[in-house]
Amino acid sequence: MAIGDAGFTTRVEIQAGTTTPLKAFLCRYFYFSMSLVMSGLVIWGFSRTVDNHLFHAKPARPWLLWMHGTAFAGWMIFFIAQSGLVRVRKVSWHRFLGWFGAALAAAMVVLGCTVALVMTRFDTVVLHQKGVEAFLSIPFADMLLFGGLVGLAIYWRKRPEYHRRLLFIATCQLMDAAIGRFDFWFDHNLYYVGLDLLIVLGMVRDRIVDGRVHRIYYYALLPMIIVQNLAIYVWRVNPMWWQGITAAVMRW
Repeated sequence: MAIGDAGFTTRVEIQAGTTTPLKAFLCRYFYFSMSLVMSGLVIWGFSRTVDNHLFHAKPARPWLLWMHGTAFAGWMIFFIAQSGLVRVRKVSWHRFLGWFGAALAAAMVVLGCTVALVMTRFDTVVLHQKGVEAFLSIPFADMLLFGGLVGLAIYWRKRPEYHRRLLFIATCQLMDAAIGRFDFWFDHNLYYVGLDLLIVLGMVRDRIVDGRVHRIYYYALLPMIIVQNLAIYVWRVNPMWWQGITAAVMRW
């Protein structure tokens, strides 16, 4: 996978040399800067809960949760590295590393769904929590959107204008896990709003740099918002049809 290519980097340099400092910065460093911002958000959010819920959890959490956390951290490192490699014009390394990212993304989807089931069983059987099955709609929706976006990014890997935006949007979709660690955002169902605002920053970047928002945002954002709201509705309302689905998957 490639977030950009040599041609794109050359165009950025040409644009940056003839425009305002803000436009030049956004041309050169937007995706790299956002990779750092989102990584910082992950560290900030998870630092609020990881000690009690993982490192020193009593009872100890299933080992799959450690694997899931490692894969999540690996994706953020991958996204930083890929953005940085484009910035320094190491396109061949960027493309080579991209196939590792494709494998990592596939593993994350499988792990994300599996860990959601394992932790729901853990919360029910070990922690004796009630009604936690309904929350499965959130991780399932996250993995559906993340996996679909990364899949499209792979398909359009030779079209960098599509590819880099799809990977950016896919990474933003993971941010609800970090934003949801803040009580206000979680209690008011605003964690999806938070990640969608990160995507809007990409739209603002396009408007400033290119004079228009790239159409991939319009294609991606509306279906994402629909799936996100459906996931929240299913979790909070827990309709009978969803209870039947969760009961079935919990028996696997």
